[in-house]
Formats: sequence, C-alpha cells, structure tokens
Amino acid sequence: MCEVVMEEQEREISDIDPQEYSSVAENGVMLVVNHSRAHAPFSVVLATVLYCAEFVTAAVLSSMYHKTDDVIWMAFTIAFMLLPAVLIQLALTFIHRDLGRDRPLVLFLHLLLLGPVIRCFEALVVYFKAGKKEEPYVTISRKISLKKGQKTPMELEIGQSERNLATHRNAFKRTAVIQAFLGSTPQLTLQLYATIQEKYFLPVRLALMVITLISIIYGALVCSVLAIQIRYDDYKVRLRPLAYLCMIVWRGLEIATRITTLVLFSTALTHWVILVGVANLLFFFFLPWAEFWAKKGSLTENVEKNFSKLGTTVVLCMFTLLYACINVFCWSAVQLDFSHRELIERKQRWDHLAIYYCGRFVENFILITLWYFFKSDFYEYVCAPLLCVQLLVCYSLAVLFMLLFYQFCHPCRRLFKYNVHDCLHCVCCRKGTGGGRGRRGKPPTSYSTAATMVLAPEEPLELLDSQNSHHPNSSQLGERETAIVDDIMEAA
Repeated sequence: MCEVVMEEQEREISDIDPQEYSSVAENGVMLVVNHSRAHAPFSVVLATVLYCAEFVTAAVLSSMYHKTDDVIWMAFTIAFMLLPAVLIQLALTFIHRDLGRDRPLVLFLHLLLLGPVIRCFEALVVYFKAGKKEEPYVTISRKISLKKGQKTPMELEIGQSERNLATHRNAFKRTAVIQAFLGSTPQLTLQLYATIQEKYFLPVRLALMVITLISIIYGALVCSVLAIQIRYDDYKVRLRPLAYLCMIVWRGLEIATRITTLVLFSTALTHWVILVGVANLLFFFFLPWAEFWAKKGSLTENVEKNFSKLGTTVVLCMFTLLYACINVFCWSAVQLDFSHRELIERKQRWDHLAIYYCGRFVENFILITLWYFFKSDFYEYVCAPLLCVQLLVCYSLAVLFMLLFYQFCHPCRRLFKYNVHDCLHCVCCRKGTGGGRGRRGKPPTSYSTAATMVLAPEEPLELLDSQNSHHPNSSQLGERETAIVDDIMEAA
C-alpha cells in the first residue's frame, strides 16, 4: 500500500503546466521543472463540504422522521448516514497512519466523525504555509508531457509541502468514492422511494437528494480520472474543462437513470428489487475473485507489509465490496487484478465495457417494462409510456457522451491506435462489402465497440495523427481492417 500511495502522490503532483515554471531542456529530451509553489487543495475542500452537508442534512431529516413516527425511514436514513462516515474515518486514519503516532486530538475527532474536517484544516494550513520558506525537494517524479503532438520527458522536483498536500488529496479521493457509493447512492434511492410512497416533497428531503446526487457524480468523476491516471501513469494527464463537462453529463445521466429505474421498479415489485440488488452486488463482488482463481495467481504482498494473509484478504474483500457497489449503479472504469501490486488491471478491456453497457441497458429495459405492467394507481396521472421512453433515451445519451469523451475529450486519445470514428468507419465499409466477401467463402467479421481503442505507445504520434485525420484509401482498407481485427482479438 505504501508504494501505491506514493505512486498516486506522484501522479497528483505531476499535474502541472511546464510553461508556468522555469525549465531547462537539453536536446529536446529532458525538461527539468523547478517546482516552487503548491496547488490549492480544492478537491479536499469539496469532499469535506459534501461530507458535512450530507451528514447534517441527513441528521435533520432523521429528526423529522422521528417526530412523525416514521421509524423505518429514520432507521435507514441513519444507517446510510453512519456507515460511510465510519468507513471514512478508518480510511483517513489508515492512510495517514495515526495509530502509530501520538496525536490524541486527531484520533478523538475521528471518533466524533469529524476526521474530514480536521484533515481539511491541516491541508489548508500546509497550503498557506507553502512557499514562505525554501525547502529542499524530497523526491523526483518523472513524467512525459503530451504537448502539440510531441512527447517531452519531464523531471519534477517535489518538496515536503507538495508531498503532504498530495497525501491529503490521495486520501480524500478515497473518501469521496466511499461517500458516493456506500452512502449517497443508497441514501438517494431511499429518499426518492420515500417521496413516491408518501406522495409529497419535503424541503429537507429534496435538499438531501440534491446533495447526494452531486456527491455521486463527483465520486464517479474521481473513479474515471483515477482510472486514466493509473493506466497512463507515465504521462502527465490534464483534463480540459470540456472533458469534465462531457464526463459530468455522461455520469449524471447514467446514474440518475439507473437510480430512477430501480426506484420505479421497487414501487411496483417491492420484494423483487431486493433480489435484483443482491444479485447485482454478488455478481460484481465475486467476478474479480473468479478471474483471479481462474488465473491461479497469488495475492499481492504490497497491500501492507505488516498484514498477514488473512489481513490482506480482509482488505481486498472490502476493496471488492466498494468495487461491486460502484458497478451496481454505474461503470467503475477499472477492472480489479489482485495479483498486481496496484490491484488494478492496467490494460483497458473494451470488451468488458461494451458487455457492461449492453447488459445494463437490457436490464433497465426489463425493469422498466415490468414496472409499466405492474405499476400502482399512483401513476394514473403520469404518461407511463413517455416516462419509459425518456429513461431509455437518457441512458442512450449517457452512452453517447461516453463515446464522445473517448473520441474527442480523452487526455491521452493521441495514444489510441484506433478510435471510435475509425471503428465505425470500418464497420460501415464492412457492411457495404460483406455480400461479396461472403460469396468468396470468407465469413464476415463483426466489430465490437468494446475494442475500438487499443493502446499503442510505441507508434509515432505523427503517424497516429495522420491515421485519425485522413480516411484510408481503397488499397489500404483491407490491411487496416485486418489490423483492427488483430487488435480486437488481443484485447479480448
């Protein structure tokens, strides 16, 4: 775990612009960056604000449920409020290793569930003190900058303040994901279900639903960005505002559609939704373990040096539970590999991505159809067919924005040998010539959108740009299609 934390710190620290600092280039090979100022910990502040806002709003709503004797709503609201809060305290304590240090005040605040607040305060103190006195760098991070189609190696000098801030950012990334998918998603589902069952809006409940939705979208964004940083950790990854906007629309539509579908289905078939949720959770929980056992691998020994095999297994089970909870509501953007020291599979499995979204679309369609036939009289004033179509269209739009992100907004799209446009172009050409090839006795080849993008870092960027910007002629089309088929087989 120490090595993983350090690598994530370097990825976080490396997110800087070389033009902002004085640099020395030698023969265009190495760019040495003198890092002199730290970036503001906005992610730490945002995660803390969302944590406090959701906790306080849920506590107020629980007191209102207590006054109206809604024991069931109150119990579930408190449970979904306390569970992520406790796990967040454990995560922060574990990452900052407070148990081995004499910090009684910090540990006491963690017991009061105020750990994120004191951590945010510490991060702000480090940030405002940074730069006031010169300090030697403690380590060097080496990255490759993709600037105007050129690869520029960089060396970043990391000071003590920057390293401490990176530790706080790394910790709050984990807390944002825990808060989003172990607390906010079940909380939003519960409050939306309670609103439909009680047939009226409470201002506090509506505020809690808005806060939880923002928390879920932010947690999904963190998952996506971390997946990109892990897969391309040799490169300096910087997302543009348009990329964030595209990801927000993609994740927002995907999560809102999924939660609405589950809530509508639960209002019609209350007990069956438990079976659907448990089946999804168990499937995604045991999927990485089944792949691990199929590979006959051994558990990584870098989770924590002081852990035994049992302790490592417990930590991995908790990590898998979080992974399963994410996949129940949206695509996690990563695949687990317990034999790897980072616990994440570095290779992007586009076939898994396509299977997930196709399967999720079919599941949502089935759940919405069952709700349509078994809905209660409460929906007699609602145009049920139009609502069903809107949910399916919104999920389709989420998939569309995901494709747009990978085609135009992905920070490392220049490293893709083939992109979405290339695969769709080859599919259309393939359909036009499929009849003639079938008569020659060659079976037609199908192209899955799951393997449209294959990483080829050793190919020159100029060649990649020419491939993505110019259409192939008729003499090169057959060779290109054959290459895509070979890449698809490798990815699968």
